Amino acid sequence: MTKRSEAKYKLDRRMGQNIWGRPKSPVNRREYGPGQHGQRRKGKLSDYGVQLRAKQKLRGYYGNISEKQFHRLYQDAIRQKGDSGANLIGLLERRLDAVVYRAKFVPTVFAARQFVNHGHVKVNGRRVTIPSYRVKVGDVIEVKEKSKQLALVLEATGLAERDVPDYIQADHSKMTAQLARIPHLNEVPYPVMMEPHLIVEYYSR
Repeated sequence: MTKRSEAKYKLDRRMGQNIWGRPKSPVNRREYGPGQHGQRRKGKLSDYGVQLRAKQKLRGYYGNISEKQFHRLYQDAIRQKGDSGANLIGLLERRLDAVVYRAKFVPTVFAARQFVNHGHVKVNGRRVTIPSYRVKVGDVIEVKEKSKQLALVLEATGLAERDVPDYIQADHSKMTAQLARIPHLNEVPYPVMMEPHLIVEYYSR
């Protein structure tokens, strides 16, 4: 499990965007970066800087996964047929922690990683503790019986700030979910615009 070394709010402020759409994000109050120099006027980013920021934003959104894991996903994406940027999004949305988060079993993607890592989730009846586990279409993801009444789970299912997307079939009465299909980029409910084509350009340099 990759350790989270940066505060979530700090990442929001660094990007100047409310990446997860949280009501309490500091960007809702001020968009400049953290620290005493945060209000300095930012210079225009180079093409490389724009591409790097797109990568940091997408990596950060999925719990700031490691660069090694993220690059491996990119390599898998370019080996697939079709648009590499769209393939990258599809692979990210197939991560087990991402499916757990999308199904509203937990309130944040960071909580989803910890939830999976601590053994609260089964895939097709078997316990899986690897957040990066790649879910297949039709796999049944289930919260363990003993974990269904955790305060974290009860809080998440009641969240009004986000909905379960159409490509996830979730049953909160049974605490089960299925990946119905691999989503297109425009189906993924990102609170901010993601630009996977810039990430492809970044790694293609």
